[in-house]
Amino acid sequence: QAQLVESGGGLVQPGGSLRLSCVAPRMIFSVFSPLLMGWYRQAPGKERELVASINPSSATDYADSVKGRFTITRDNSRKTVWLRMSNLKSDDTAVYYCNALTTSKQPKYDWGRGTQVTVSS
Repeated sequence: QAQLVESGGGLVQPGGSLRLSCVAPRMIFSVFSPLLMGWYRQAPGKERELVASINPSSATDYADSVKGRFTITRDNSRKTVWLRMSNLKSDDTAVYYCNALTTSKQPKYDWGRGTQVTVSS
């Protein structure tokens, strides 16, 4: 099934910033705008967690661990969602994924490859 394509990860120092991008595949272009979108992350040995979400009207929600440091945005014309991360910490190290969320806040599509974010000096 459809997989979103994440990019923008890399190695950054603590306190640094990074912007991740998520582009929807062509097959869901027509349904992108009404979707609730989210960014997830999965650190080694831990379960995948939702860290940020944005609804069709651009209302946002964040996990407490990233609140005030991460910003999620979207452009429905580009079918793209971004996650701007600042003041990064070592605990932010993880593979980051994007996905649509169902009305019950569950992942809607198959997981893509994700993009690795490593925060280290």
